[in-house]
Amino acid sequence: MPVRADMRRHLFYRGRVQGVGFRFTAQRIARGFAVTGWVRNLPDGRVEMMVEGDEDVERFLNRLAESMADNIHSVEQYNEAETGEFDGFEIRH
Repeated sequence: MPVRADMRRHLFYRGRVQGVGFRFTAQRIARGFAVTGWVRNLPDGRVEMMVEGDEDVERFLNRLAESMADNIHSVEQYNEAETGEFDGFEIRH
């Protein structure tokens, strides 16, 4: 069933976010919410994520933040126009 995309967030996480299962945790948590998008490591040590959905976006982001609180030092978050282009939530390389 397609996810209704009412919002889109583009995020950049800083901290000890690579090599600690961040991407896999994000993907696992995303399965419990009506969200789509992707997550990937960046060469500069940050993790980038794009997520779309309805009000579940905020719930998903809150759950991820709780789960990875010891690793996240800061988050840049941008609201963007939703596109509905994603079929699921994937790890990109």
